Amino acid sequence: MPGFADRLNGIAISASAAMTDKASALKADGKQIVSLSSGEPDFPTPEHVLEAAVAAGRAGDTKYPPQAGKPALKRAVRAKFLRENNLDYALDEILVANGGKQIIFDAIMATCNPGDNVVLPTPYWISYADQARLAGASVVQVPCHEHNGFCLKAEDLDAAITPQTKWVILNFPNNPTGACCPKEEMQKIAKVLLKHEHVWIMTDDIYEHLVYDDFEFCTIAQVEPALKPRVLTVNGVSKAYAMTGWRVGFCGGPAKLIAAMNNMQGQSTSGINTLAQAAAVAALEGPQEFLRERALEYQARRDLVVDLLNAIPGLTCHKPQGAFYVYVDIRACLNKVSAAGRQIATDTDFVMGLLEEQQVATVQGTAYGMSPFFRLSYATSVDVLTEGCRRIADFVAGLK
Repeated sequence: MPGFADRLNGIAISASAAMTDKASALKADGKQIVSLSSGEPDFPTPEHVLEAAVAAGRAGDTKYPPQAGKPALKRAVRAKFLRENNLDYALDEILVANGGKQIIFDAIMATCNPGDNVVLPTPYWISYADQARLAGASVVQVPCHEHNGFCLKAEDLDAAITPQTKWVILNFPNNPTGACCPKEEMQKIAKVLLKHEHVWIMTDDIYEHLVYDDFEFCTIAQVEPALKPRVLTVNGVSKAYAMTGWRVGFCGGPAKLIAAMNNMQGQSTSGINTLAQAAAVAALEGPQEFLRERALEYQARRDLVVDLLNAIPGLTCHKPQGAFYVYVDIRACLNKVSAAGRQIATDTDFVMGLLEEQQVATVQGTAYGMSPFFRLSYATSVDVLTEGCRRIADFVAGLK
């Protein structure tokens, strides 16, 4: 058989996607699965957004789009950045792509060479690391510890940056921990990054609107405008507007970087779905009040899940201020045996046992670079969350 590219060595299917697929297979076999592994809002896409897509289709907006995004959407993105983040990007400083994941891929592939490194506050979203490796770069982890609320410390970041550093990637609110970065901490991080003029800075703000307890979101180019010429501000409509399947991501950044990313995009997917772009315009320009209403619902779910999990002997669950995940410490559950006889030596053993013995799908912390934890998504109903936590309690109680 012909061979495969060396660049795929060590690159696996995303652990969250793999767990979701495994849960789906068990469900197809008749198992009653409680799926808490997927980072996908359970709310519907707003009606006015759906109507905009239908109207665009009926109006014949079905031809090849401009590669970097249709002017109407780029104008809507520009207005969003100005309105919500006090960032003014020209239209040639904005790129639209097939989800935030492609934005990140375009950026890393357009800039990284073998020998470069990408600095990741850890735990990190799975794809940051794998995309860096695909580009030939190395990953440098900066641990963000539970006792600090999984927040990044500026001095730790400073120590991780070297002459080989090409990118620092920030993601707050964070996937998988839900950690947020207060303005005063972001200012300290910005002060560090001002010293390292050779480093690009990416901020993945996809969970911007999912913040709780009166936390005030900020993004790094907003906090320190002097960094803006080196910052790529990444966002999209998937999480806030419940539009994961529409695949619309966007970013603002310096024009030369955007042009390089657009070149990369042109050799992969080119421009994105025209109807999805029309829907994204409606999302960004339409009513915004429901975003806060949905955030309050997520906050109530967070409170429920944190209380239920912390009531389970052997588990510790930090209360996050954003996103829709909790990152649960299971170190007290290691080196035990499950009720079905499974040895629990790692967090991967734990989540596989939980899935096979109690039919609850979560994701192991190993996938995010920090063990022993598991990630649970509370982007689902109270009834499902309550049942899932009951089954988790039964699983942990069975460990001996």
